Amino acid sequence: MDQTVTHPDTTGTSRVEHVMATIRQRIASRTLQPGSRLPSIRQCATSLKVSPSTVVEAYDRLVSDGLILSRPGSGFYVAAAHPAPLVLAEIAPRLDRAVDPFWVSRQALEAGAETLKPGCGWLPPSWFPERELRRALRDLSRAEDTLLTDYGTPRGLPPLRQLIARRMSERGIETSPDRILLTESGVQALDFVCRFLLEPGDTVLVDDPCYFNFLALLRAHRVTAVGVPYTGTGPDVEAFAAALATHKPRLYVTNSGLHNPTGASLSPVAAHRILKLAEAAGLTIVEDDIFADFEQDPAPRLAAFDGFERVIQLGSFSKTVSASARLGYIAARPDWIESLIDLKIAGSFGGNALSAALTLSVLKDGGYRHHLATLKTRLASAMGETIRRLAPLGIRPWLEPRGGLYLWCRLPDGLDAAEIARKALAENVILAPGNVFSVSQTAGDFLRFNVSQSADPRIFNVLERVLDARN
Repeated sequence: MDQTVTHPDTTGTSRVEHVMATIRQRIASRTLQPGSRLPSIRQCATSLKVSPSTVVEAYDRLVSDGLILSRPGSGFYVAAAHPAPLVLAEIAPRLDRAVDPFWVSRQALEAGAETLKPGCGWLPPSWFPERELRRALRDLSRAEDTLLTDYGTPRGLPPLRQLIARRMSERGIETSPDRILLTESGVQALDFVCRFLLEPGDTVLVDDPCYFNFLALLRAHRVTAVGVPYTGTGPDVEAFAAALATHKPRLYVTNSGLHNPTGASLSPVAAHRILKLAEAAGLTIVEDDIFADFEQDPAPRLAAFDGFERVIQLGSFSKTVSASARLGYIAARPDWIESLIDLKIAGSFGGNALSAALTLSVLKDGGYRHHLATLKTRLASAMGETIRRLAPLGIRPWLEPRGGLYLWCRLPDGLDAAEIARKALAENVILAPGNVFSVSQTAGDFLRFNVSQSADPRIFNVLERVLDARN
């Protein structure tokens, strides 16, 4: 049991209830596994700074609730018959539950039409290729019965895998369709890779800051995330080398192009040095390439330099085709793809043939490339306009990205972004505060803005009121 515990706040809560809540939380988070032995009464009393009699009463109540078992002469054990469900929100320390990654995601996903969402991670509905999607849906309505009713093949629709391979080659990444596995989303792609390569207790390097759902998913796999500071040209190479030596990580998870949340792009020099360090350490790299279609000038890709020897690349079409038609992919060396196919069968059985066919139809549509060109122009305009509107508020971008959705901005006077986000939410504006992206919790005065969702003047009016209230 983790021995780092703050002294209980007994206001309105008895010490017995505090001990019970602590044990329940550790069982829920799997820190205490079903069948495992609880700390002795004396150990628990010392750890929680309460009397042994308090622990005795708490344990007795938990026995009565059926959560733990008493074995005379042996001790107390977590009941194996009815293990508590895994509660992801309870695994990490409750530093600020109001604005953690799960809160940000749920607020954005569950928000009504009246809510403004500059903190979300996707395009507004009107920015997607609606005409091409409707045309593809009409075509699918006339498709063969097997496409509409049968399981898809586990590897995924062959023509779409061929098209993905061609699109990757346009960015200098040479692969073949048999090295590509379709998944139901980019998140599922990363989940499968984690299931394949990680064990609970492993260490994974991530950028600091990084996409907050990386942190949520790694938490679900019960591994330790270690942050490496991210610069304008990629991870801090010296810090990366030090983390390799100190932590012996199993994976490094990153974005190379249009990094989330900073908008930075990897430089060739940094890419070369990272790959050299990874090779010497036997480190596998997972490169999330979900923002490739937003780039004005493609940045280097680790997969292109590496040839998929130790790099796995992930992608999805939720940002540019449709977030509703869930589809992603994994590109990796052939033997790993074969093992990942088995995992996919175990986890989701066949492929999502309808989503794959819909995505293929949109990508092949002659209007899609025009849509992307228009989208890039539109995003560039929104980027400039958002920077202009934030400037009078004293909110400055960390850098001006070369494309994409995101602006990583510092608040004036070291203001607390979490507090700003809570106050903005009360006025139906969802923001993404910096520390939800940061393992080290060193981005407390940053916000990430999605420029495509930042056109409404009310966002800046709310920000002005919230910032003025702090001065």
